[in-house]
Amino acid sequence: MALSIDLAGRVALVTGGARGIGRGITEVLLDAGATVVTCGRSEAEPPAGATHRQCDVREAESVDALVAGIVADHGRLDIVVNNAGGAPYASAADASPRFHDKIVGLNLMAPLLVSQAANRVMQHQETGGTIVNISSVSADRPSPGTAAYGAAKAGLDALTGSLAQEWGPRVRVNAVDVGLVRTADTADHYGGDATVAAIERTIPLGRMADLAEIGRVVAFLASDLASYVSGASVACHGGGEQPVFLYIAQSGQSNREGERL
Repeated sequence: MALSIDLAGRVALVTGGARGIGRGITEVLLDAGATVVTCGRSEAEPPAGATHRQCDVREAESVDALVAGIVADHGRLDIVVNNAGGAPYASAADASPRFHDKIVGLNLMAPLLVSQAANRVMQHQETGGTIVNISSVSADRPSPGTAAYGAAKAGLDALTGSLAQEWGPRVRVNAVDVGLVRTADTADHYGGDATVAAIERTIPLGRMADLAEIGRVVAFLASDLASYVSGASVACHGGGEQPVFLYIAQSGQSNREGERL
């Protein structure tokens, strides 16, 4: 019997699910048969087949209204993907307390608020539910220039394990620690295709992830195929980042060999 991810009959919420990585997740969940609702602070056009609601996931009242609306429309909530997040570059020495508060609020406190609201529904459903937190490789390594973001994602991974223990067996909670992902803005963000290609050469799999690859990991964790997976932080980074000293050493060796030739 072939294995397949079947989310037919499941209702999913993807925060920030109309753009970027969230959009890729939404598309995969739709392909797997789920009914998907996306949300964001402003109006947006989600992938065909999904619906979108305005919500500031940092505000408890807004989150409660969002979840109540989904349950009113669909009768249930089976899957939550806490995807909304991110941070602009800012020196930790110079960024204001308000800036750091906003970054931690979006990347750590917002997923907690959404998860709490979802859990109150899922605990009373016969089939429970599942929550997937979109974290980052920044949770496990220094994050210069986005220090508050890295700290928040480390907190999100810790939160994932704690919620899995508190809310099981009815609700499973997992995280995906995402590495570099190609989006429509990747080349602009890194300064051009040549720079992106150079970065990709440092990744063991030789390239950044595409959006669907992140979505498929999320879909697996949300599905019955992962029925005994809870409290896990799953790395999705193409093999991880090569140590800088090793990359420099290898580059130097290549240059020396070129000189000998």
